[in-house]
Amino acid sequence: MALRKDLQPPVADVRFLVQRALAEDLTPLGDLTSSLLDQDLQATAEFGARFPGVIAGCLCVEETFAAVDPDLAVEWRKSDGDRVEAGEVFGVAAGPFAAMLTAERTALNFLSHLSGVATNAATWVEAAAGRVTVWDTRKTTPGFRSLQKAAVRAGGAANHRGNLSDWLMLKDNHLIGTTIAASVAKARQRWPGRTIHVEADRENLLFEALEAGADIILLDNFTPAQLSELVPKVDHWAASNGKRRPLLEASGGITLSTLDGYADTGVDLVSSGSITNSAPVLDIGLDVVPTQN
Repeated sequence: MALRKDLQPPVADVRFLVQRALAEDLTPLGDLTSSLLDQDLQATAEFGARFPGVIAGCLCVEETFAAVDPDLAVEWRKSDGDRVEAGEVFGVAAGPFAAMLTAERTALNFLSHLSGVATNAATWVEAAAGRVTVWDTRKTTPGFRSLQKAAVRAGGAANHRGNLSDWLMLKDNHLIGTTIAASVAKARQRWPGRTIHVEADRENLLFEALEAGADIILLDNFTPAQLSELVPKVDHWAASNGKRRPLLEASGGITLSTLDGYADTGVDLVSSGSITNSAPVLDIGLDVVPTQN
């Protein structure tokens, strides 16, 4: 099975992190234990899920295998974005036994972690039930952002901006000593093709952002009841002024248990850092069996 390209992180990022991970495991003398084995011995191995979830990180496995030994290969029965059940085998690997044991833990570390993020994201998407778009934040493990955001996509959720260069986001600290209107105008003049995202934690700031022409407004730390009152006001403002309503994002302390209330408020987007920074791993095993040539 070929990997879906839209669910993969940049291959350069994957190779860089794989090399760092292998260096962490193999510096300075390599895998001393596996060096004792018969280097001609071959093996097969099965990737199996020990709990139900959503798979992500298959490219990391392939790149780990290739970096350890080009003769290691894996065939996927399911891959990124696919659901697996407990006990289900979703990939079969083959190649040199010693090399497979060397690559095993690094490959599983990537696969289990990223599948955990995908599974967590899928849980949020299921709870939203199509009423609102769930997207992530920049609260990611340093160096792993593109991988974790690919895993979020594999789970069916959407990506917020990838980094500070993607678009402009005016939060409260960026507005110290200035106004929303002045900052948005300056942003439009300097970066005319970029999205402008404005945070508002009070109703008056929301309407300042509307008047200034923000593309997205982050409604921070409002309750579902408050948002249910604000969204119709925004719709009325847009209709009265003949303008397109900006996207409305709810954020700030939203959890899986409170998501249901926010999904019915009429906002377009709900974000939570916990999708990436609090995702438990998906327990995945690799059962290796040596074979004779």
